[in-house]
Amino acid sequence: MDFSQAPGLIYAELSLWIRNAIRFVPELAVAIIVFVFFTFLSRWLSRGMVQGLRRISDNQSLVNLTGALIRVLVVAVGLFVALGVLGLDKTVTSLLAGAGVIALAVGFAFQDLTANFISGTMIALARPIQVGDTVETNGYTGKVLDIKLRSVVMDNGQGQTVEIPSKDVFQKPITNFSRIGLRRIELTAGVSYIDDLAKAQQVATTAVARLPFVLKGHPVEFHYRNFADANIQFVLWFWINPSTTNAQAALSEAIMAVKRAFDEHQILIVFAGQTFDLKQKLTNTQPGS
Repeated sequence: MDFSQAPGLIYAELSLWIRNAIRFVPELAVAIIVFVFFTFLSRWLSRGMVQGLRRISDNQSLVNLTGALIRVLVVAVGLFVALGVLGLDKTVTSLLAGAGVIALAVGFAFQDLTANFISGTMIALARPIQVGDTVETNGYTGKVLDIKLRSVVMDNGQGQTVEIPSKDVFQKPITNFSRIGLRRIELTAGVSYIDDLAKAQQVATTAVARLPFVLKGHPVEFHYRNFADANIQFVLWFWINPSTTNAQAALSEAIMAVKRAFDEHQILIVFAGQTFDLKQKLTNTQPGS
């Protein structure tokens, strides 16, 4: 081979490539325009579909899922049309023919990702939870902000968001505090052995029942549980609407109300390790003291 001819051959080859590329520019430009058009069309159709479905369905998760699928399908159609404009018909056919094989390979390679997508779809259809619900799942409690195909996003009430894989949410137990619209709050404490138990029960239930957020259609329940070393333990139950009342705030208000009422009626809340002069109180409460 005569290496002196190499520059000429390289120049000729590059010139051929450049001429072919220049002839290919119009088709490439049209293909790009077609793909961009379908991209904007997918957003417009997805937005219109979402707005239309919101008028006839309150399933926000299913509405978002449908909008996402519409966008993906339209963009896929745009991609195939753009490849057709470029004359890559065989490539389009190969892509369609290999789609099943690729999907199978992806399914095996990304089993967790596939499981999350399927679980997200089932959550959107079955609706065990909805956007706005307060739930407890996988050790997290919070308000559901978004239900995606791959995950569920929650506000944990501490200034952070928690994103849980859809598979874990779908396969594990869920406590939904918003589905029924009621939530029972439990307050536990104990009174001293020298106090009148009936009086303590009446004072505590009256104090909690007067709180404005306690649901009036559900009576406040007060039950003694057992005899402990330092006190007689009790549990007090009351009901709130979790959509309008924070559970922790309600419990805090109830504790203050019970403590205030017990102080007014001289009822002791005794816990193990506390030292109260019970004999002195007993002496002061006896007749003639």
